[in-house]
Amino acid sequence: MRRAVVLGGSIAGLYAARVLSDHADDVVLLEADDLGEDGTGRGAPQRHQLHALLSMGHTHLERWFPGITDELVAGGARLGTGPEVQFYVDGALKAPVPGLRMLGATRPFIESRVRRRVLALPRVRVLRGRADGLLFGAGRVRGVRYSTTGEATAPSGHEELEADLVVDAMGRSSRLGTWLLRGGWDHAPLQRMRIDLGYATAVFRRGDELPRTVVAHASPGPASGYQPTLSEPGAMVAVEDDRWMVVLAGYTDHRPGRDPADFLARMRRCVAPLHEVADRCTLLGDVRTFHFQESRRRDFTRLRRFPGGLVAVGDSVASVNPIYGQGLTLAALQASCLSAYLRAGSLAHAPAWDYFRRAAVVVDAAWQLSATADLAQPHVNGPYPRGYRLARWAGDKITEASVIDAEVNRAFMDVVHMRRHPKSLTSPRVLARAARVLSAR
Repeated sequence: MRRAVVLGGSIAGLYAARVLSDHADDVVLLEADDLGEDGTGRGAPQRHQLHALLSMGHTHLERWFPGITDELVAGGARLGTGPEVQFYVDGALKAPVPGLRMLGATRPFIESRVRRRVLALPRVRVLRGRADGLLFGAGRVRGVRYSTTGEATAPSGHEELEADLVVDAMGRSSRLGTWLLRGGWDHAPLQRMRIDLGYATAVFRRGDELPRTVVAHASPGPASGYQPTLSEPGAMVAVEDDRWMVVLAGYTDHRPGRDPADFLARMRRCVAPLHEVADRCTLLGDVRTFHFQESRRRDFTRLRRFPGGLVAVGDSVASVNPIYGQGLTLAALQASCLSAYLRAGSLAHAPAWDYFRRAAVVVDAAWQLSATADLAQPHVNGPYPRGYRLARWAGDKITEASVIDAEVNRAFMDVVHMRRHPKSLTSPRVLARAARVLSAR
């Protein structure tokens, strides 16, 4: 490829640019927002909420940026292993999973280091501008139309940029569907699941309390549904600059607000690590809230025709319930799908069907896991995925068994951390093990 253009410079766009730097002479990151060197500027509104980097996401982060884990830890991030990573179900600590690692850091901290690595690549450059549309010709996308931006917020001009491949990394606000219709193409079918989730994040000063804790995550058990007095969804992570970052979540009328006193009260109703931080640590700054109304996915594989020279990554393809922490990992896995597609010798000007089929496997896994759990909420009424009843029944039994059995918990956590597809939980071996564990209680 002579030139590839990535629309959007957030984490999914950065991963895509890294992959494309192995295949294109010129990789342009077209970014309207000035995110700054530390990644804390404008951009995704949820940027400052707690983000998890799942085990498979960490694996692919290190794959594309070798040595970045050591760099992050040297800068203050925490790397949790073994008992330092704790998962609770209805207040009960689950069996430990040997070898499980999770990185404790804020999203801006991780993103700024990734951005620095990407922009240091000789073939990658940033162009400040806002994408306004696609240029079509000869059955493919041949470039983008954009508005240049200067110091002021108003556009200062209109330009066109030729490209062999365009990557939509514009997130949930992507206008790709509109642009495809304008160019005479169909847009990808959009599936929605309304979940009405609210979550809030607060930061605390971290001292010598809980020295063997990096991640603590609590959720209601399989038979509980949402019971605020029993187990509210919540998590905390030790992050850079000697801080704890805590997130609490709730659905519909149980959504957390910005009141610090209410936030602390909710923490004290949660599991012991969150309770202890509420009692012993100083709250820094304000409580930040975010409302996530619905999960979405666009299924490009259902289209009969699609222009060549165009792919989509990140939230432009799928955005699922954030309490499962799949967003950063989905972006990394989709980048690896793009790499596999390009390394197979695919032509940039051809429709990227093989890429979309690869990415659909990853998206299906994330969607099945989150949708199965969300549909247990009484206010969520579909759409129900194929095999939902079996998946829900198996998930409930395996969740119960995972609290007391390390082998079952390993199978469960492999799915949670996107190392295996959710269908692996319905294998005879895993179900038989769970049945033996539960019958022996």
